[in-house]
Amino acid sequence: MGNPVLEAITRRAEEISALGSVNETLCRLDDQAAKVLREAGVIRMLQPRIHGGFEFHPCEFAETVMKIASLDGSTGWVAGVVGVHPWEMAYADPRVQREIWGENQDTWIASPYAPMGVARPVDGGYVFNGRWQFSSGTDHCDWIFLGGMLGDAEGNVAKPPESLHLILPRSDYEIVEDSWNVVGLRGTGSKDVVVRDAFVPDYRVIPFSKVVDGSAAREAGLTNPTYHLPFSVAFPLGITASVIGMAEGALAHHLAYQKGRVQITGTKIKDDPYVLYAISEAAADIAAARSALLDNASRMYDLVAAGREVTFDERAVSRRTQVQAAWRAVRAVDEIVNRSGGNAMRVDNPIQRFWRDAHVGLTHAIHVPGAVFHVSALTQLGIEPPQGPMRSMI
Repeated sequence: MGNPVLEAITRRAEEISALGSVNETLCRLDDQAAKVLREAGVIRMLQPRIHGGFEFHPCEFAETVMKIASLDGSTGWVAGVVGVHPWEMAYADPRVQREIWGENQDTWIASPYAPMGVARPVDGGYVFNGRWQFSSGTDHCDWIFLGGMLGDAEGNVAKPPESLHLILPRSDYEIVEDSWNVVGLRGTGSKDVVVRDAFVPDYRVIPFSKVVDGSAAREAGLTNPTYHLPFSVAFPLGITASVIGMAEGALAHHLAYQKGRVQITGTKIKDDPYVLYAISEAAADIAAARSALLDNASRMYDLVAAGREVTFDERAVSRRTQVQAAWRAVRAVDEIVNRSGGNAMRVDNPIQRFWRDAHVGLTHAIHVPGAVFHVSALTQLGIEPPQGPMRSMI
């Protein structure tokens, strides 16, 4: 069986690419760009079949995100971020699933998951307050996942701390306009959102600990192995796939640009061995980054499909592989951009946009290598990593 979503995206490649500069000017996805993603079914790739989803293999999802991002970084980023939310929504109470998808199976869900709010317990649920940054694609979403900390009766963070994922409809939060003005990924519209004294019923809350330890998937009775992937595999997948796709887009535009280029010295690029060497090296690194990410997701899928729980040590190595794939791809982009000449930095040349987008994508928290590499090295040395923040993204 092929991937009909990827095929649909390929058919509309020129349209997605042409909308890249429009998205950047708007500082959000143009309505037509969002429409293309909806019509292709991108955001339903990991959505449960019972609600009109496709339940694709995670690698098929990642490959589709890469393709979109190779055409326009911002569109690919939104596809990767918003596209993973139906994966977690599969864990949620059937009541909230029906609220979101009952009338429209193409309803999009935004985020962020960072626990920047406090949920104070009340009868039947929580009163929720907070402000979050980086809600990618939020203008096109009608619901949102927000990270929060369990509060006490006074609204302070409870002890011991407990992280929650709370699900809210568009009427319960405010999108802060003009809060997204950046140098790259401008078209993602990753604006701030604010929640003020919103009541969130119990059934719209998922304890983050249950997402991490896999009990949420088991309690929901899900059988597709995709839903039993560790959160630290599934959540970064779309984001890292989009960054690698941006690198592929930068390489494609670089090759098209260099093909007939003549340097100021009069040397044709095809006759410059140094530039040719850089092209091949960058292409190999980008291809290796792609293969590493897909192989990692496939191996994790095969483990859970076999009924085996993924160990902490395996999750740490998986995260190391995912982080390094992103960095390797962006370093390769730097190498080709450095050899593209000054005209590549003109606003009408897409190379510079892919370069900026890839670097901003690399700043996402799931691409920070420090603690991930530290923990991965400790586990490979047979040393138990300390409890606390160092383990939080693994």
